[in-house]
This record gives sequence, structure tokens and C-alpha cells, in this order.
Amino acid sequence: MPELFVVAGEASGDAHAGRMLKALKQQRPDIVVSGIGGDTMRDAGVEIVTDFAELAVMGLVEVIKRYAHIKAIFDKTVEHLASNKPDALILVDYPGFNLKLAKKAHELSIPVIYYISPKIWAWRAGRIKAIKRYVDLMLVLFPFEQTLYEKASVPVKCVGHPLVDAVHSDLTSAQAKSHFSLDENAPVLGLFPGSRRSEVEALLPVMLATAEHIQQRDSSIQVILPLAPGLDRALIEPFLSQTAVKVKVISGEFYDVVRSCNAIVAASGTVTLEIALLGIPHLITYRVAPLTYHILKRLVKIPYVGLCNIVTGENVVTELLQKQVSVSELAPRLLYFLTAADAKQNAESVQQQVLKALGPSGGAENAAKAVISFIDAKSS
Repeated sequence: MPELFVVAGEASGDAHAGRMLKALKQQRPDIVVSGIGGDTMRDAGVEIVTDFAELAVMGLVEVIKRYAHIKAIFDKTVEHLASNKPDALILVDYPGFNLKLAKKAHELSIPVIYYISPKIWAWRAGRIKAIKRYVDLMLVLFPFEQTLYEKASVPVKCVGHPLVDAVHSDLTSAQAKSHFSLDENAPVLGLFPGSRRSEVEALLPVMLATAEHIQQRDSSIQVILPLAPGLDRALIEPFLSQTAVKVKVISGEFYDVVRSCNAIVAASGTVTLEIALLGIPHLITYRVAPLTYHILKRLVKIPYVGLCNIVTGENVVTELLQKQVSVSELAPRLLYFLTAADAKQNAESVQQQVLKALGPSGGAENAAKAVISFIDAKSS
């Protein structure tokens, strides 16, 4: 039986990998899969060797602080690969860890498939040299990425973005509110502080302060917070205990939680793309250590941090960065979303722009077929 080892180092990677592996298992139930990931990969039948929560961290300075811990997991993973020699290693995004692992796998003669390209079109373009050397097949989400890799003679296939199919809620806004025991007739503000400890610590306090300010203006506004996969509730409890805001914390049913909201303030990342695809007015926030931001500002080649803006090439969703992540900047914008009649219409216009930019459906199934074709060709 073919054996795969899959590495997803954060929540979005776990979600993408889980969808692809579920499709793969449906097509080829004989394939055995283990790896680093979380609940979505577990639900797809993957034996999780290390939970991605052990790795999830954002920012250069933040990574340095946890270097010894991350290095120990890396060494353990290399030992596992050397002992078990899977038929292929599938790496999902998370390039700081995964490109180093690709090199080790190459040295061990383990074929490497990379699913969801590092954003070399945004920064660190030189990584394409390592990708060409160590990656046997690159599976990308966007057509422009395929062109980029073809020019560099890297084996590549564009499979499409899986969120086009995955993002869906059967509930109306009123039904979603009722489902979570919220008042159907009162606005709901969503606080989405991210899936990494560093994000939550940087963003949740100001999000709560903003919610408190908004509730002082309108006490009918309700507040909901989805607990990100892999995030321990104990991390957010100290912040919740220090605020006057009553926050309903929900685990799971993420798209229904999004549907229940009239406005959302979210950490930058894949989640903002999901919110846009459900047509909900939202703000994108990004705050890291000042040194990290200073370094990234010099290195990053694109003008946006939010995926909606990156994929459309336009500033369709407001981004607030670093010191802009403040009550004075957040509160008036969110109050507008919660009260203005045209806010929902504008968000639905953004939804259509994002859908058009993401292209055709079938991303997870296409990726699964590409993986199966690859391992079958290697074994024949």
C-alpha cells in the first residue's frame, strides 16, 4: 500500500490538506497517510504524529523565541522520514519549515510534492532555487503561479483554489443567529483574532477593547468569537475575564459562525478570504513585533497583506496594520458595517470579485488526482 507523509504547520494548511486528503481517500482508500496536522486531517483519516499547534507561530522575532522547540520537532520529523521512508512527502505551505524538510527528504531520496506554493511572488523570490532543486511536483492554486514556475522549469500543475467549493453555509443570517442562541433582530460583531498564539496575544486585547467601545454606543450589539482549530481556549480566557464584553465563544461550525455576523474584524490570513466568500463586511488586521514588520516591509514586493486584495489586485477590503490596529481606527469602521444599509451590498460585490479572481472549482479533487497520478507513476 502506498504511504504518504503530509506536513501542515498551521490551521489553514491543515484545512487545505484535510480537504485534499479526504478527496484522495475517496479515490484511493488503500493509501495510508500520516503526518503533522490537526483535526481536519484527523477527520480525513490521517494518523497525526505531531499536532500543528506545536508549530503555529507568526513573525520572524516570534519564531526566534521558539526556535529550539520548532527545531526539536523538525529533527523528530526527519528521523521519522528516515525510519519510515514514505512513497512521497507532501508539504503544505509553511515554507520556513517545509523547504528545509524538502531538502532533507531529497537527501533521503523521498519524492516531494509541494501543495500551496510559498508566496515567492510576494517576497523571497530566491526560494524558487531551492524549490527547483528539492521539489518534484508543485501544486499551485493560481494560474499566474503556474506560469512563474514553468518559466523556472519547475514541474507544476495548477489545481485551483479549494475554498471556491469549501466555503458554504446552508443557513441564512437569521437562522445562524438563532442556531447560536443569539438575538435574530440584533447586530452581531465577530472577533477573529487568528489561529496562532502570537496573533491572539497581539490582536485580541484591542479587538475586545473595540467591542466594549461599540457596545457603549449600542448595547444591543452582540459579540461572537470562533475558536480557531488548534487553539487552546485557555489562551483566550485571561483576555475574556478582563473585559466587560459578553463574548460567545464557539468551537466548530465556522462558516455558520461567519454567516451569523453582520461585521467582522479578523487577523490577516486565509480566514479573510473565507469571510469575503460568504459576503460579510470585514476589516483585515495585522500586527507583529516592530522589528519583524520593519524587516518584512523591506522584503515584501506587493502592496497588500490581505488575500482578498492580493488575489483581486485591488484594495477591496480595508487593511489596518501595526499602530493602525487601534480602537480609534477599528470602532468607527465596524459601527458603519453594523448600521449602514449599503455595507452588506458592498461586501457582496467584493464576494463576486474574489470568486472571479479565484477561478474554477474542484481544487481539492484536482490536487488529490495529481497526487495519485504522481505516486502511481513513481511506482510503475
